[in-house]
Amino acid sequence: MGGYARPLLAGGHDTVSFRSACSPWRAAVPFAPYGPLLLLPFDPDSDRVGFYRVSKKVLSKTLPDVRGKVVCSSSCGWLALMHEAASMTLLNPFIGARALRVELPPADEHVAAVSSSKRVSRVHGRWVLYPTNSYGDADAAGRAIKLEDMRDVFFREIVLSAPPDAAGRECVAMAMLGCSMEVAFCRVGVDSAWTLLDIKLEFSVGSIIYCQDKFLTIDCTGEISVSSSYDVGATPTATLLPSLSPPAGLCHRS
Repeated sequence: MGGYARPLLAGGHDTVSFRSACSPWRAAVPFAPYGPLLLLPFDPDSDRVGFYRVSKKVLSKTLPDVRGKVVCSSSCGWLALMHEAASMTLLNPFIGARALRVELPPADEHVAAVSSSKRVSRVHGRWVLYPTNSYGDADAAGRAIKLEDMRDVFFREIVLSAPPDAAGRECVAMAMLGCSMEVAFCRVGVDSAWTLLDIKLEFSVGSIIYCQDKFLTIDCTGEISVSSSYDVGATPTATLLPSLSPPAGLCHRS
């Protein structure tokens, strides 16, 4: 190749193989121009995952970092993975032979308190869910939250402002919680804990979008809040957009 010409590749599968060879080859062929891949459901006890592409071919990869975790979402080409202890990992499965991983702060009691309408506590490193009628009952028996239930209790979705590996760009992670009118955010590689933010919506958050240096948070009725100023030392601000009258009979979706 010699650095003078970009090779023509048939599609995403060939691109992944080419980029996995070494750093110069990865730099020569960006993955962004190719069509999106759909992560297929996988067994959390396995490290083998499949990606489906529009050509109806399945790309299979071995990713040890997915074992014992559940996928919350994907953003900027990175997967957001959660463990049963509510620890969070960002994983880029298409960088080199070994996937690139970035750790996010785990959920704490403050996040748990606003993520679910049910009582949740941490016992011996595991999160325990108590019956809805157990408030005030210190002796109430709870059950350990299973991996498949973690998204309903803690982080439902993670949205990034930029890829964590982008040189010179600060990356902010915004989390949509299980069922809450608040969100949580952290500055990747800077913050050691999540910060809760009241975004002034009256109903639970249904979707988060990052656009033009701002996070747009949408509740289940379609109301939109815009937040910005996530620089270190700054206090983020949230502003509601003026309500628009929806067409009659509109069923709100994300």
